[in-house]
Amino acid sequence: MARTGLFDLEKHFAFYGAYHSNPINILIHTVFVWPIFFTSLVFLYFTPPLFPAPQLGFDYGLVFNYGFLLAAIYALFYVSMDYKAGSLAALLCLFCWVGASVLAQRLGFSLAWKVVLAAQLFCWTGQFVGHGVFEKRAPALLDNLVQAFLMAPFFVLLEVFQSVFGYEPYPGFHTKVKAKIGAELKEWQEKKGKKLS
Repeated sequence: MARTGLFDLEKHFAFYGAYHSNPINILIHTVFVWPIFFTSLVFLYFTPPLFPAPQLGFDYGLVFNYGFLLAAIYALFYVSMDYKAGSLAALLCLFCWVGASVLAQRLGFSLAWKVVLAAQLFCWTGQFVGHGVFEKRAPALLDNLVQAFLMAPFFVLLEVFQSVFGYEPYPGFHTKVKAKIGAELKEWQEKKGKKLS
């Protein structure tokens, strides 16, 4: 069933698709988007707890801090966009939070921030190369920051589901999205043509 407004998956996925139509750029994003999310959680592990957590007799380094809050926001948003693929994406967010917490606790802040910085620089550079060299279009974050940061992990997962399993959130989803992507690309080409003339 199609939704509207902030939860309009069709609209958001078409916007994303208009910026990611080149297969190599899509592959680059598929490989690099989730590590950006994961390493952000590693860094956020070192923020203070939002509330005191009960002591359960074991310590795996899980702290209910801004890393947890970020993972929870992403997870809830993905489930609200599409309960099937969104539930898997939410589970991945939870695994990322747990894994990032364990890794951050073991590395300690003095090493963790260096690992995070190196990973973020590498992954972001890869994505900018994907856009500049292969897509030949500026990244979506220049036009829609929320879409680029909040929705990108879900969209690369949804794209993999569609490519590998032919998954659709509802019947006719991909047909409608392809039509919207075509319209957006046509509009972009026309604007580009006007700027050049």
